This record gives sequence, C-alpha cells and structure tokens, in this order.
Amino acid sequence: MPFPPDPMLPQSPPQGAGQLPLQGLSLLIVDDSRFTCDALRLVLQRAGARLRRAESLEIARLHLAFRRPDLAIVDLGLPDGRGEDLIAELSAEGLPVLGLSGDPEGREAALDAGATEFLEKPIASAAGLVRLIRQLVTGVGAIEKPDERSSPPGDPLALRDDLARAATLITAPGDPSYAKAFLRSLARAAGDASLEAAVQETHTAFDRAKLARLIEERIAVLSAMA
Repeated sequence: MPFPPDPMLPQSPPQGAGQLPLQGLSLLIVDDSRFTCDALRLVLQRAGARLRRAESLEIARLHLAFRRPDLAIVDLGLPDGRGEDLIAELSAEGLPVLGLSGDPEGREAALDAGATEFLEKPIASAAGLVRLIRQLVTGVGAIEKPDERSSPPGDPLALRDDLARAATLITAPGDPSYAKAFLRSLARAAGDASLEAAVQETHTAFDRAKLARLIEERIAVLSAMA
C-alpha cells in the first residue's frame, strides 16, 4: 500500500514564537510504517524541522538524488531490502544517521553499518529525540540517548492503515519474513504486547490465517473510533 506523497512542512515558527530547536534542519525519515512516521513527524515538525519521508530504499534514493538532508532516520526492515545498506551509504558520505527498529537486537547491526546512534521503537522520549538530533547536526549540547519516558503520540488512523497493510502481507503467498517483521515492529511501536506475542507464535499457514483475523479485530476497533 503506497503512502501518499508528503508535502513540505512549514519552515517557520508562528509569528512571535522563539527559535525552535530544530529550526531550519532538513530530515529524511525512511520507514515503511505510516504509524511510526506520523508520530515522528508530529514531534519533529513541532520542533521546527523540515521533513521528507520515504517508505522504501528506492524512494529514499530518489529523494537523496535531488536533496541532501542534514540527518536521516532509517528503519532497518524495509520492503525492498535492509536499511543497513542505506545507512552504510549515507555514513560513508559523512551524513549523520539514526538507525531505527522495533527489534532491540538491531542496534549492533545499525551501528556496525555506520549509524551514529540507534533508536528502538517505540521512541521513548520526544524531547530526548529532539535534543539528540540537534546535538548530532549542530553540535549544540551533550550527546544523550532519548531515554526519558515521554513517548510521541500515535495516530489511530495511521495505525489502522498499517494494520490493513499487514493483514494483506501476512496472508500473501511466499516468504512471510518481511510481513512478520513489519507487524512485530508495528505491534511494539503501538505497545500491543499480545499482538507482538501472536506474531512470534506464527509459523504455519494456519497460524498466519489466525493472525490475520486478530489483525482484523483490531482494525474494526480502530474503525469504530474514527
């Protein structure tokens, strides 16, 4: 399910407002989850950053061919390959990169590929993330990990869209590895421990059908809230 194109976000704070911490910085978010991207966008837009989003390696490279961001946030599991490949390319060019994954074991892979730092989904602290990005790009302030417990809010409609995509992926023929990784990461980002456990226990086609029904139940709840 392709995402709609992202417009450029406002580049200036409201009239009379003070300088925002990420004012003037250009960031590229490479992640296939609309739920994660929307949460990050809300936090980073409010901090003054200009954002572009790509849901695949291919689209990210198209963006990069025309515009170089000040920093990239790159998810490790993407539909057309591994984020570590893009991290290695960008870090070799001297661009600061934050690796991103719902799997804490992704830290070592991201850092080995050249990531400046690693973020685990769900993002623990909105304020900590903003301070970390500002330090990495501008050198202002001490480097810190965003470990305060103040998670960015999530958009239930974005979560519903991601779940609908996951339901299609998990029942599609072929290797379900990407679908399971996408859904596991989404469940962690949404704080849905029971869905995450169900993904972990999915091994057969019958399990995948059960998982699809579980996803549909969650979609129905989110649709009723809309």
